[in-house]
Amino acid sequence: MEKIDFKKQYKNLFNPSSKEFSLADVPESLFLMVDGQGDPNTSQSYKDAIQALYPVAYKLKFASKENPGKDYTVAPLEGLWWADDMAAFTNNDRDEWKWTLMIMQPEWISEKMFRDARNAVLKKDLPALDKIRFERFREGLSVQIMHIGSYADEAPVIERLHKEWLPQNGYIENGKHHEIYLSDPRKVAPEKLKTILRQPVKKI
Repeated sequence: MEKIDFKKQYKNLFNPSSKEFSLADVPESLFLMVDGQGDPNTSQSYKDAIQALYPVAYKLKFASKENPGKDYTVAPLEGLWWADDMAAFTNNDRDEWKWTLMIMQPEWISEKMFRDARNAVLKKDLPALDKIRFERFREGLSVQIMHIGSYADEAPVIERLHKEWLPQNGYIENGKHHEIYLSDPRKVAPEKLKTILRQPVKKI
């Protein structure tokens, strides 16, 4: 049975340059998604969201192997980030940060498969389980770069994107800041973490 790996199938989306910004047209995809607010380092709701997403994601993977007989690698965790007052990011007021955590799903995963997978893990103590939704999401034209290093060191790269690259190339923001976490911070040293930083854009 062939195993599909999104990172290999969509190299232009999951393997951008780490040296320069590049444009990509991000297609519509299916996702498991959970919304929340708070500091990702200390917020219980953030931990609850991750702890709920992965059991459902893996249950779907194993269900897919049985029927329709398709195997795939569980996609990396992704996050959309914003705040009612975006100064919360420059001021590092993390309690005001809002986020949507999500995991991409294959096109053949159905609403019924999602419901069955979620119901199958109901017996576990997962407070955020009922917050998971199964939706399509499309960003379209986006600019992205591979950030190698600590999450705390992302700010200069993001600032360069918004204050230099966008105005110099005639684009403005057209959606929420997006991060794709390719490394497991429990296993990878902070200076070696790989994170895709992505920003939906449109021409001025």
